[in-house]
Amino acid sequence: MADEMLEIPADRLVVDVWSDVMCPFCYMGDTLLAEAIAEFPHADRVDVRYHSYLLSPELPQGEEMNANELLVRTKGWSPAQAEQMNEHVTERAAQIGLDYRMHDSLATNMRDAHRLSHFAAEHGKQHAMIVRLFEAYFRDGRSVGRHESLADLAAEVGLDRDAALAALESDAYADAVDRDIETARRIGVQGVPFFVFQGKFAVSGAQPAEVFGQALAAGWAEVAAK
Repeated sequence: MADEMLEIPADRLVVDVWSDVMCPFCYMGDTLLAEAIAEFPHADRVDVRYHSYLLSPELPQGEEMNANELLVRTKGWSPAQAEQMNEHVTERAAQIGLDYRMHDSLATNMRDAHRLSHFAAEHGKQHAMIVRLFEAYFRDGRSVGRHESLADLAAEVGLDRDAALAALESDAYADAVDRDIETARRIGVQGVPFFVFQGKFAVSGAQPAEVFGQALAAGWAEVAAK
């Protein structure tokens, strides 16, 4: 599982997360991981790093569609099948306190949203930005593809709106997105969410908080052994 891209500080427990903004299980996984970290006795020594992954890289940038339409177009499902699936996902999210409104979600190419995540990371706001992007997509029906909307979301988590917009309108952080995707390919990521604890222990999917707690404990044993 080790990869040269995933440098681990000697005295910290690092969790590397691959996710996509429009992945419903990624938002659930992030929420359950946060729950596990809150209960972890060494929570102040845990760093979570988010990495880009594109579930639908073929989607045209600038084009938006309803989440049901996305499943019809990319999976070949009927509208009724797509709606049933999204209702099931909504019910599962509600079980952990998340409010999904899939009928309002605007699916699009997420590359620019991921670039914004890397911009936020440079300013110490990556997790806040990730959560706001999830909320915007799954709950608020906000665009997470248009630059002006993304810049607004950046401002809402305390980032400089003008600086965020300037980064989005350039090709800033495109290389960081590509590196994340290449690293995911190299370590065998087949889908998201995908979590790597201390560069060694992998957890795939939105697992119960207890599973994340066990992975945190295994990762901490590596820290303590150094």
